[in-house]
Amino acid sequence: KSFPTLKELVEYYSRQAEGLCVRLTEPCKKGQIMAPETYGLSYNTVDIWEIDRKSIQLSKKLGTGQFGEVYQGLWNGTTSVAVKTLKPGTMDTSDFLREAQLMKKLRHPKLIQLYAVCTTEEPIYIITELMKNGSLLDYLQKDKGTSLRISDQIEMSAQVASGMAYLESQNYIHRDLAARNVLVGENNICKVADFGLARVFMKENEYEDEDCVYEPKEGTKFPVKWTAPEAINGNRYTIKSDVWSFGILLYEIMTFGQMPYPGMSNIQAVQWLSKGHRMACPPKCPKVLHDIMLKCWKENESDRPTFETLQWQLEDFFDLDTTAYD
Repeated sequence: KSFPTLKELVEYYSRQAEGLCVRLTEPCKKGQIMAPETYGLSYNTVDIWEIDRKSIQLSKKLGTGQFGEVYQGLWNGTTSVAVKTLKPGTMDTSDFLREAQLMKKLRHPKLIQLYAVCTTEEPIYIITELMKNGSLLDYLQKDKGTSLRISDQIEMSAQVASGMAYLESQNYIHRDLAARNVLVGENNICKVADFGLARVFMKENEYEDEDCVYEPKEGTKFPVKWTAPEAINGNRYTIKSDVWSFGILLYEIMTFGQMPYPGMSNIQAVQWLSKGHRMACPPKCPKVLHDIMLKCWKENESDRPTFETLQWQLEDFFDLDTTAYD
């Protein structure tokens, strides 16, 4: 028996079992792993996200960076988690915790979710969900990734676009969107991660200019080959700067993790782009997908698509281009 809506299905089986073990009576209660959403995280103030660090057992080291390390861990002996640590003295504690502060506010199925923090002593922990296949960049370059079909690559791209469309709707700029900052779980599930550079943006002039702009401090370092021209040349970021980076991420996905602008240094890539050049269509990449990349790389940021548009274009990709099937 079929029903036009879920509501009608529930109402029908609430009245009679008809093939089910029992009649539907009430919804199942979902267990909550994550702490309830709250505000106000500081180094000196314990809040509802704070947990006892003894409840976290660190196991395998997943990565090491300039400011700390990331481990796989076990929470309360039952829940696998990722634990991001801060090396004492390497950066300001409040800057490190800004990422957790953002993650508390940003809740979406395609963004890495915050579980808890440990801030009352060093090293400070940020505890998040664990994505067992690691970064998208590493995944693309290994056995499982290199065997992906075009349909898989498009689906993974659509997932990233979905997470970014949510950030766009919440007025946030990621500023470091790249395959290295997307994590992969089982069944090719992709989630946007690493909100360390993310910032809220404001309208520059509500009546004259609808672009939403963030201007970082002088001396801010950024990944040149993923960064839009207006950010490189004018230190000026908008959500459309993230769209440019998304086009580069699409290139990474379709080349199985190849470095953008192969054979060029950062300065050579910037000069090449300034002459109006853009990267060619990767081998075996559908032309329609390369056209999407080129739209993301429009010189005028207002000509670039929104993430909402990119999401539906990728989700409906095989309806738009029947020649792209495997």
